[in-house]
Amino acid sequence: QVQLVESGGGLVQAGGSLRLSCAASGRTFSTAAMGWFRQSPGKEREFVAAISWPGGSTSYADSVKGRFTISRDNAKNTMYLQMNSLKPEDTAVYYCAAARLAFRIITNPSGYDYWGQGTQVTVSS
Repeated sequence: QVQLVESGGGLVQAGGSLRLSCAASGRTFSTAAMGWFRQSPGKEREFVAAISWPGGSTSYADSVKGRFTISRDNAKNTMYLQMNSLKPEDTAVYYCAAARLAFRIITNPSGYDYWGQGTQVTVSS
């Protein structure tokens, strides 16, 4: 079983930056498309960004284009989400996800096999 653990969340003022990390561990695991999703209280989980295996393609939600950057370091089994120019509406729990043995971009949460527990991002105004 693959385990995913998010880190890097916290409280930041509007206009600030955070970098989220998602570390994968468990059995030997390297071939997987990955993505980030977020969810705020009372709202559905929404797509944020995704990256292909081994990392040649990316996709972003319109709401974060130009502000967020998804990347991965396959040697470290780690995925990142660099978040700049943060807005109060970015406040949510952010989840990482992995699709085992998948290569292409996946934006639908049903396409993912593994999920982390989430990390809270709060943007104050």
